[in-house]
Amino acid sequence: MAAQNLLDDMKGLITFVGHLSDDLFWSVRNPKQVRWGDFVNAAVEAGIAALPIVGLVAFLIGVILSFQAAIGMQQFGATSYVGPLAALGIVREMGPLITAILLAGRSSAAFAAEIGTMTVNSEVDALVSGGLSPIRFLVVPRVLAGILVAPILTLFADIVSIIASMCTMLIYGIPFVNFYNGMLNAVDIEDICSGLIKATLFGVVVSAMGCLRGMQTGTGAAAVGISATRAVVSSIVMIVVVDGIFAFISYKTGF
Repeated sequence: MAAQNLLDDMKGLITFVGHLSDDLFWSVRNPKQVRWGDFVNAAVEAGIAALPIVGLVAFLIGVILSFQAAIGMQQFGATSYVGPLAALGIVREMGPLITAILLAGRSSAAFAAEIGTMTVNSEVDALVSGGLSPIRFLVVPRVLAGILVAPILTLFADIVSIIASMCTMLIYGIPFVNFYNGMLNAVDIEDICSGLIKATLFGVVVSAMGCLRGMQTGTGAAAVGISATRAVVSSIVMIVVVDGIFAFISYKTGF
């Protein structure tokens, strides 16, 4: 039964990805038919509302990362290299990853709960009966919102983490100017673009998995909660998979 459930889940995921890809191309060809009101609401909920928690976690990550790196580097007299290394790690990996995990906990669960409630109330069935595509009507605006807000939140997290790292290195006698010059030598525009591209893919994964689990909501009082939990777990797993694939591609291409 577990194997059959896994196969059915993979089949549903592949089918959903095909439908979503087709409808995203449809939204590019027919932008006037996209529900931009839902897009704006989802972007505000997933983006602007997430700024405080993203900023807080990014600041703490910057402080912790710099402290832990400085403890080891201080033994070799290489404390001045902590800033550039921390900035490079934040821009390429930690910033996108932190943002994606927070979006998985906030936005993916919210999308799953919202669409799951509509599924339990037979509102999705009503859309199908009325000749409307639930993916175009419900999923596309939320996925487009995820594509928009994920890079913006990642850039915000990068800036906050780097500022936190700069403040932390003052304790070790590294002034802002030295940190800034070392960061410019270590971080290129390609590193920033790589992190933002990765963040965009994470935004697609998080929003799409939340919508998929919402569409798969069953019946019963606990169905919506189960869908929200599955959305968060599935989003985090897919984030790790996409991150691994992107790391392999970056290793092969040098990007």
